[in-house]
Amino acid sequence: MPGTTDGWLGQLQSVGAQTGQVAGELVNTALGLIGVPYRMGGNSPQTGLDCSGFVRYVYANTLGLVLPRRAAEQARATAPIAKEELRPGDLVFFNTMRRAFSHVGVYLGDGKFIHAPRKGESVKISDMNDRYWARRFNGARRVDALDAAVADVR
Repeated sequence: MPGTTDGWLGQLQSVGAQTGQVAGELVNTALGLIGVPYRMGGNSPQTGLDCSGFVRYVYANTLGLVLPRRAAEQARATAPIAKEELRPGDLVFFNTMRRAFSHVGVYLGDGKFIHAPRKGESVKISDMNDRYWARRFNGARRVDALDAAVADVR
């Protein structure tokens, strides 16, 4: 798998030019966390991150925007968008615990997202089209501040 990830990293590092500087910065912050171990309730790269802690850290350290702590709260605090409208930096939600919006990640583009999956794993890139994720997709959301910032950059 290292070969596929290496190619992706090269493509993703140019995302700023395609989608706006702010979205590129969000993606770069998220990519910088690849390999950080999962930790339930984790809020920092030093001690580990869970999915919502990862998203919260990325937005706080890129935009200074503090999102709610839990994935379901993050879904309620952001604007729903159609899957076809996804842009890098948007949030993608999944039902992984038999309840809506129990998992969240940051969309990267081309069906890929970055997230802190579960105990025993670390922050990584996954494909939304993989059967596991496709069957559990709950919806996409956009943080209003990101939408405004990307529009300002254009």
